[in-house]
Order: sequence, then C-alpha cells, then structure tokens
Amino acid sequence: MQFSRRQMLQLSGMGFGALALQCLEQQGGARAGEPVIGLAPREPHFEPRARSVIMMMQNGGPSQMDLFDPKQTLQKLNGKAHSIKVEMFQPGSEKNVLLGSPFTFKPQGQCGTEMSDVIPHIGSVADELCVVRSMHTGHNNHTEGLIMFMTGKVFQGRPSFGSWISYGLGTLNQNLPAYVVLRDPKGYNTSGTLTWNSGFLPSLYGGTEFSSEGAPVLNLNPARKQHPGVQAENLKLLAQLNRRHQKRFPRESSLETRIQNYELAARMQLEASELLDISRETEATSKLYGLDNPTTRPYGLRCLLARKLVEAGVRFVQVHPKPTQPWDSHSNTKSSLAGICGETDLPTAGLIKDLKQRGLLEETIVVWSGEFGRLPVSQNGTGRDHNRNAFSLLLSGGGFKRGITYGETDEVGYKAAVNRVSMADLHGTILHQLGLNHEELIYENAGRDETLTDVSLTGASVVTDILA
Repeated sequence: MQFSRRQMLQLSGMGFGALALQCLEQQGGARAGEPVIGLAPREPHFEPRARSVIMMMQNGGPSQMDLFDPKQTLQKLNGKAHSIKVEMFQPGSEKNVLLGSPFTFKPQGQCGTEMSDVIPHIGSVADELCVVRSMHTGHNNHTEGLIMFMTGKVFQGRPSFGSWISYGLGTLNQNLPAYVVLRDPKGYNTSGTLTWNSGFLPSLYGGTEFSSEGAPVLNLNPARKQHPGVQAENLKLLAQLNRRHQKRFPRESSLETRIQNYELAARMQLEASELLDISRETEATSKLYGLDNPTTRPYGLRCLLARKLVEAGVRFVQVHPKPTQPWDSHSNTKSSLAGICGETDLPTAGLIKDLKQRGLLEETIVVWSGEFGRLPVSQNGTGRDHNRNAFSLLLSGGGFKRGITYGETDEVGYKAAVNRVSMADLHGTILHQLGLNHEELIYENAGRDETLTDVSLTGASVVTDILA
C-alpha cells in the first residue's frame, strides 16, 4: 500500500520532533508570488544597522506624563479644569480636571534626560536610550491598540511586525524560529495571540511561544520514544515524499508550510532546551536581571531569555509582562504604577546593560512601549483614562541615537504636537535599520501587493532624525 505525503503526516504518531525532513534551500529576497517558503537567512535590501529586535510590549498603556514626559504646566494646574475637552474612553473623567504626576522627575545620565523616580533603573541607562515623546495611534481600546501597534492596522487578520521581519530576513539559526514570544505563563493580554500571528503570510512566519517556566516549548518531544534506526528510516521516507511533493506541486504553500513547521520543531529538540537553560548563568547575571528577587524574577527571566535568543540568532523576540493590562491605571495612579514598575524596571535596565557588555546592543534594536498613553486629567480622582493621542516609547541600540529625546507633546501631555510619529513611521524606521525598505517588503494577498506600512494609506516615512 502506498501513502501520499499528506497521509504520512496524518498517520504518523512520531510527534513533531521525528518529522525532521531535509531543510529547503531558500534563495533571493522577499517578493510577492514566489513559491519559496522557509527561514533560511535572506539578503536585506541594503546594508543593515541591526540584525535583531527585542520588542518589550508593555500592555496596558503606560502613563507618559508619569514616566518619561515631565510637564511643569500640568503640575502647576493640578486640580484645575483643562481648557480643552479631552477625548474620554471610560466614564470618570467628565469633570476634565487636570491631574499632576505624583512622581518626581530628575535628569539622568550624562545626557540629562528627565525621567520619573519610579523607574530609577531605566534612568540609569538613559545614555543608551532614544525617548520618543510624540507617539500617537488610532485606537484607545487595549485589544485594538495592541493589534494596531503590532500589525499596523486596527482590524484582525494582518501579519504581525515580527512576522514581516521573519518573512523578510529569515533566521540566523536554523534550529530556532525567526520569531519567538515570551509571555507570562499565567495568561495572555487582551488581544490573545493576535499580536504575533502570521495573518495572510504562511504560518511559518508567525510567533512561536516559548515558556519561561517548565518545558520551554510545548508539544515538542514525541509522545513515545523510537529506536534510532526506525526513526532514521521513517525520516528517509518522509524526505523522499517531501521532494516528490515539491516536484508535483511547486506552488502549493499550505502543506509546505506545515512540513517546514515540523522540520523546525525537530531541530528545536536539539537546541531549544539547552539554550533556555539558565542554570549556567553567573550570579552577577542573575542579579542583573533580578532573578534573586521574587518580585522581579518572572519578568527578569523573560528578559534574560530574550537576550539568549537574539544571541543565538533569533530575529524577533516579543516580551510581555503580566497578563491582561498591568499598566492600566484607571484609579490610584501612584500605587498601580509603582507596582508594575517595581516588577519590570530593573529587568529592563538589566537587559540593556547585558546586551551592551556582550557587544550585542549595536546589532539589536530594543523597543519598550505600550499600545497608547494616558490622559492628563483625573479619572475617579487619582487615575487616568486611555489616550490614543500621545504616548512615549523607548528605543535602544540598533543604530538609533543614544541619550536623546525626540518630539514633544502639548503643555500638559495630551496630544503629540512636535515631530509626531505614527505606528507606520515606527515600523518603517525599524525595518530600515534592519536593511529593509518598508515599501519594497511585499507579499501578494488576494491579488494585492501588501506591505506592513501601506504607504498610500498611512504616509509612512523613516524618522531619520533619530538614526545615528
């Protein structure tokens, strides 16, 4: 009885790891309509400044005027009605009364960038940071805001930023995915997996979840062990079926994507578990990430794994703090921010310091950001509502200028006013640093040449003023 390749996949009880077929050779750059699918390294459009990205996604909407964007006018007018009626998201801000920050700002580093005293460790690496104070976005709900931040559009079904980079560049380590996600094992944010799926790109380019607790990769090992000789013969047969299928259906992508996902899983068996083992890290490294403290250890573990992954050749690592929206502060801004900063501040700075001392920071782009900002008026007395019109983000490494601030908000931090930067601008700029022209990174979908930035709609441009 003869079996097709599809039947072999369906009937095989060997598990992902046993399906280690021959890796396909991939040539050329990312272009619409090509049947080639794979994670082999691709040539960029031009000489890159960076090779990897660590996206520290701070879901919940960090408050810019309490962290990175000090506003003296806001402090002076604390308790007074704002002259402009702000755009509310939830009830509680109807009085439109301005709320000063409960935190003190001080110049940090040789650059003198002012930062809040609730983030002293991030302040200690101010000389390595480009603080963009003029970000704005298109939606002020968490789910839609997160999706827009990571995909460029507010609606679902679009490829994530990391997926576009995986498609454009592949991975530098064929035993690991190009795109890895490190979330809190306890749960997801409000957008679930929507911020790291591949959309209309082949699923091979979607984010792969690694865990910072227990088994690093779920469902990786076979359900039962097999004799090496039997496994070898099975692999040989599957490789033959793979080549036969390629010849018969050279432009069929869905089954090829599935096969390559299995192949990758097999290779990960050999490397992922060892790579993600932190037992051999030094005591100094553990302290740098806060692994010796139960408060900072969970997020610190993910930050450390992010460093290890980019060091091993992963292109895009996405790191999340707690599930849901830990930066959400609709009431009691002081205590809620102090809590999440206490968990994430030290590990964030530790990651940047570690990358720098290992010589990795210049080739790694670190992005720290939420999906939107907060309002300058009070909500429920001491909280702040969502604000899509202004927020701040941090950039470090990867050819970005160090020790600078870019852009300005209005006098109370409500709207981005000077050198405004959109999501599409940010995406285009990061792609540029990776050697990719955001207008030429194209994939054909439903008869249309798709790009991440969609310039005809967004007007996206590279923000050259923040590039070194």
